[in-house]
Amino acid sequence: MTEREFAIAVVRRLRQAGYQALWAGGCVRDELLGLTPQDYDVATDARPEEVRRLFPRSLMVGASFGVVEVLGPRTEGENLHVQVATFRSDVSYTDGRHPDQVIFATAYEDALRRDFTINGMFFDPLENRLIDYVDGRRDLELRRLRAIGDPQARFAEDKLRMLRAVRIAARFDLEIEADTAAAIQRMADQIRVVSAERIADELRKMLVHARRSRGMRLLDEMWLMEPILPELVPMKGLPQGPPTAPTGDLWTHVLKVLDFLGPEVSFPLAFAALVHDVGKPRTVARTADRYTFHHHEHVGKRMAGEMATRLRLSNAERERIEWLVEKHQFLCDARQMRTAKLKATLAHPGIRELLALHRADALASGRSTDHVDYCEFLLREWTEADLNPPPLLTGHDLTRHGLEPGPEFKTLLAAVREAQLEGTIKTPQEALALVDRLRQSSAQ
Repeated sequence: MTEREFAIAVVRRLRQAGYQALWAGGCVRDELLGLTPQDYDVATDARPEEVRRLFPRSLMVGASFGVVEVLGPRTEGENLHVQVATFRSDVSYTDGRHPDQVIFATAYEDALRRDFTINGMFFDPLENRLIDYVDGRRDLELRRLRAIGDPQARFAEDKLRMLRAVRIAARFDLEIEADTAAAIQRMADQIRVVSAERIADELRKMLVHARRSRGMRLLDEMWLMEPILPELVPMKGLPQGPPTAPTGDLWTHVLKVLDFLGPEVSFPLAFAALVHDVGKPRTVARTADRYTFHHHEHVGKRMAGEMATRLRLSNAERERIEWLVEKHQFLCDARQMRTAKLKATLAHPGIRELLALHRADALASGRSTDHVDYCEFLLREWTEADLNPPPLLTGHDLTRHGLEPGPEFKTLLAAVREAQLEGTIKTPQEALALVDRLRQSSAQ
């Protein structure tokens, strides 16, 4: 049984029990667009306790909002589930995020409390009939995103809807309707009341999507960039290219990099691409023939880490983003780089993301991608043992060789590791001989 078939079965069971039941929200929109919905939501006039009585395999996932998650049959390899929500009307939103109270209502009233017209439609899968109280189908045909009713009232209820508007418009290539856009711009600063986690979740969905650059353009056009990601604002207007022949500003370059990443990317890579040059405005200097940004990658690493912390990303995501930003120019001289230094970078678990960032950055700048091709060639030629072989020596080996533990160990082991990666030593005996030579040299 597919998710769609299970969603039809849930509607049928509710209808057989005498209740209204319709598909609602995003799944209706996706079906009209010819897309496969990620999940199906059912709206009904049955109360939560009545839904649970009809579907013993169910969970209360939003008791205060009348939402029950109905689970599919216990079948190996399947994890079917459909959320069933009672038609409701939200009374007020004091905190600008959550309704203070909900009242169970009619399908019409339920449609009016939703965010955008394209998300406010219902569909009867048994009769193959669209129920559209908010003219959502026409807006979908016009490629328009429009708030239901008064847009300022909708955004006052839940400030996150402003960011959702940007994400949805970008994802489905829609224009934000004029009154809806104006309301977002007037209220953009109020997005600050929304939790960092909810904002990060919307950014995550926006950046991993193929239309990520349009999402970022809309974020800027709707005046949401400054309250969410203020570090990006100084990129606008900062020239790219030599002063005598500028090639646009830094913000335009970043948007091009996002496009050149390709359709499927991880969130850390997409976020790193967005902020890889965030250190340039703070390091810019102009000479007669060019702009320089010395050490912008190190400044950018620190700034990217601060942004990730503010958005409460995981430690793993933050560390990967910091590494990508710091190393986004590192491989440009790969052909001239020492073998040991190159191997240490190519052995990193994030190397494929780093190469994707290097390639996108080069393409967006009109530069050659030869360094990326060279690194990819080496990754095909070198094995894991070539890139990251077991160490020839440990601190214990040095102690057994007669050395007293101390700060010297770190220097000696690093020198041995570099020689091993360079291929100049291959055995523990050769490594110990190198240690002896190094100590003898330092003693002279």
